[in-house]
Amino acid sequence: MEYRIAFIKQVSPLLKSLRNQRGLTQKQLGEKLGISQRMVATIEANPEKTRFERILQILSILDADLIIRDRSAIIDKSNSANNESW
Repeated sequence: MEYRIAFIKQVSPLLKSLRNQRGLTQKQLGEKLGISQRMVATIEANPEKTRFERILQILSILDADLIIRDRSAIIDKSNSANNESW
């Protein structure tokens, strides 16, 4: 499943949901990261205050990827297809 993220605050429910889907508690995730349960709770509540590297580490543990898509390339392809149909 893919999730569109437009604002950093949208990462919070995503991290919680992925962790729960994997059957991990905050404590278990913290152990895998080498941090406390309290720190995991803080990261989930305030991802904007977390280093990007840490977010990537969490996503890796949760078996998730971060994909950055160039929207202008998608728009260009769409416009090309529309122009060809004329």
